[in-house]
Amino acid sequence: MNRFFYLLLLFAPVISRSQSETYFRVKPDSSGFELTLAGARHLASLPLKCMDQEFPNKTNHTSVNDSDHVLLPSRLHPVFYGCFDWHSAVHGHWMLVRLLKAFPALPEAKLIREKLSNAFTKEKVEGELKYFSLPLTGSWERTYGWAWLLKLDEELQTWADPDARKWQEALQPLTRLILQRWTEFLPKQTYANRTGVHPNTAFGLVMALDYARSAGNKSFEEAIVKASLYLYEKDRKAPAVWEPNGADFLSPSLEEADLMRRVLKPAVFREWFHRFLSPADINHLSRLPVVSDRTDLQIVHLDGLCFSRSWCMMGLARSLPAGDPAGRQLKKAAIRHLAAAVPHVVSGHYGGEHWLASFAVYALLNS
Repeated sequence: MNRFFYLLLLFAPVISRSQSETYFRVKPDSSGFELTLAGARHLASLPLKCMDQEFPNKTNHTSVNDSDHVLLPSRLHPVFYGCFDWHSAVHGHWMLVRLLKAFPALPEAKLIREKLSNAFTKEKVEGELKYFSLPLTGSWERTYGWAWLLKLDEELQTWADPDARKWQEALQPLTRLILQRWTEFLPKQTYANRTGVHPNTAFGLVMALDYARSAGNKSFEEAIVKASLYLYEKDRKAPAVWEPNGADFLSPSLEEADLMRRVLKPAVFREWFHRFLSPADINHLSRLPVVSDRTDLQIVHLDGLCFSRSWCMMGLARSLPAGDPAGRQLKKAAIRHLAAAVPHVVSGHYGGEHWLASFAVYALLNS
């Protein structure tokens, strides 16, 4: 059976759904999916719907006194108060920028630009900055929210668009603060966080490193590479069989490998990778997670795991030699995970919709 027909069979459960036919299609070379204009419009509608939606809201706020305990989310976070929590609001804004870049003719472009222009003002960003000056906020959103903020800045910085330049300029005080805090934190991080949720160290460092290289920030890049080698270079035999936990949206082992392919020279990375993940590990990680209840705010994380596994697997496959069996298996597994998760971004359940669209866009536009 040739590769094209194999992939058609692989995609059959998804392609048979008219909704998925409209929103996504198989790339001409059968190597993955590509987002259609209809898909971009629908995904854009999700953060557009919730970026101004203040409730329900998980502020993750530590109150110091009664005056800050009673503040509404929009008072605490003038820019990023919607979409349930701060980091979801940040990557929702990132997603809208990314879609505008990929689909300049998006019918919603005018509305999106109006929303972003209203959000990225000097006064509102100063309000965001003010929150980071409150007591006990030194580690707030470290490092997941920090990572998405830098990804947002990177997306704006790499776009030759007049609005993007204005938005990025307004964002700079917050970006500089995140850079300062992360730079101060890196030498103090004695141990990696190897969880499958927000504090995962490798995920954050991937985003930070991509930002540093895009922005030409050599000192930050060198600090990240140094920390990555210290934390992960000696790792062997990842306990991949323990994955996933019941609320994972990241794979600890794949996120680490995704980081190290950026840090190590190709030949050194290949040796590191095969010491880190065995064929049995790759077989295990290729199995789709079971998502038993998409109305459950924790269980639905596993749909996000499909997307993040997919982008890690695809990146790793491209970093291995063409004839490497692990690379071929990872590529197939990446497509299978993407195919399994794509229909559920549009499930209608807010627990997934407020954040899964960003993961879908990141996976689709990096597949």
